[in-house]
Amino acid sequence: MVQTPGQPAATGSRAATGHPAVAQLAAGVEDALPELVPAAVEAIWQQVPAYPASHDDQLRADVGVHVAAVFRVFLDGLAGRRDASRADFAITREQATRRVAQGISLADFLQAFRIGQLTLWQGIMAAAGDDPAARDGALSVVAQLMQVIELGSTVAGEAYAQAQQHALAEGDRVRRDLLEDLLARQDTRAGPGRAVLRAAGLGPGRRLLVASAAPAGDPDGGAGPSPPSPPDLPDLSDAAAALRGAFGGHGLGLTVVRHDEIVGIAPVVGGRAEPAVASLTRVCAGLARHGVRLAVGVSTVHAGLHEIPEAYAEARAARDGLGGVAGLLALPLLTSFDYLVLRDDDTARRLIRPEVRRFVAEDAAAGGTLVATLAAYAACDLNARTAARQLHLHVNTAYYRLDRIAERTGCDLRRFADVMELLIAVRLLGATPPVTGVS
Repeated sequence: MVQTPGQPAATGSRAATGHPAVAQLAAGVEDALPELVPAAVEAIWQQVPAYPASHDDQLRADVGVHVAAVFRVFLDGLAGRRDASRADFAITREQATRRVAQGISLADFLQAFRIGQLTLWQGIMAAAGDDPAARDGALSVVAQLMQVIELGSTVAGEAYAQAQQHALAEGDRVRRDLLEDLLARQDTRAGPGRAVLRAAGLGPGRRLLVASAAPAGDPDGGAGPSPPSPPDLPDLSDAAAALRGAFGGHGLGLTVVRHDEIVGIAPVVGGRAEPAVASLTRVCAGLARHGVRLAVGVSTVHAGLHEIPEAYAEARAARDGLGGVAGLLALPLLTSFDYLVLRDDDTARRLIRPEVRRFVAEDAAAGGTLVATLAAYAACDLNARTAARQLHLHVNTAYYRLDRIAERTGCDLRRFADVMELLIAVRLLGATPPVTGVS
């Protein structure tokens, strides 16, 4: 049974230490400690791969200190004829904090703790030898040894979880402070942020992208400039964890929850933005399947850390261009025309002629067939036959649709200026999804 603070120690193990051979066993184990502790450490290194894989040169010495201290808890219990208490495991709390920093998982930490106690039991049996009375004495202290293992493991698990939460919170704080310094063009060459940048692959001259993500509404909000209803906010820390690998890949990049958005800074590998955008698109689609809908904007490629403020402004502008609807808008994949018309400009919208505004709204309500035909026609250099093939239509159907557009808007679709006017109106009124949108 695990002893809790203020609870009297159990009497079962205390009574067991009354066996006449226990003092002999305790003395034998005490004498063997200089061999038992290194044997336990070696067993941990042989059976728990995370320990020899650690790059911390202090780890082996720390484990030796911890093993010796826990062995002493057991021996002191025998000598004092008392059960172990939480106060006896103060060093375990300290060592748990060290293991978090040393990159040892909780499961590996607890496995190492149990291996140490197994080594101790082997030492007890070795001290008993072939003496029947001593072996009986060894069996009589099993309950006390089990209590040390149970209580020690409980303290270890609690301490590790607390240390891990503290480390995560501290890491988040360092990353948030670093992001604010980068956005303010503060010097980041000193302090803990320097190590974060190095681990993220974000050196001073490294080309990079910035992304801004925020919770989004219903992607079927329809045409027009009015944004959808505000969504129920998801846990952005969970979404940030999912996006972390997408922003940078291979453990690179910096991802921070900043107020009501997620900001990611990703190094550009190979000088091309497309792989990072494709990875981010896949992750956003996966999140959407689990009910987490994000509006994500991605900046153009920038030359280094000193351009992060400009890149962040671009990412925000791209995200705002989605109008609060779930999707991804990546500036590196846009044309200059696409970028110009994604700007939220009330004046430009007021300049749209009423008949054009009415046409866009009515076609969007009817499914957007005519607008889709117009977009294909423009993409095919005003060639109706090519647009018909692209849309898998009979050419007469394409001509009919174009005639309907001209009739309802008063535009001459043989004139580039009129087609451009319609395309700008369609984009400003939000009747077509972004080229890189995901839902």
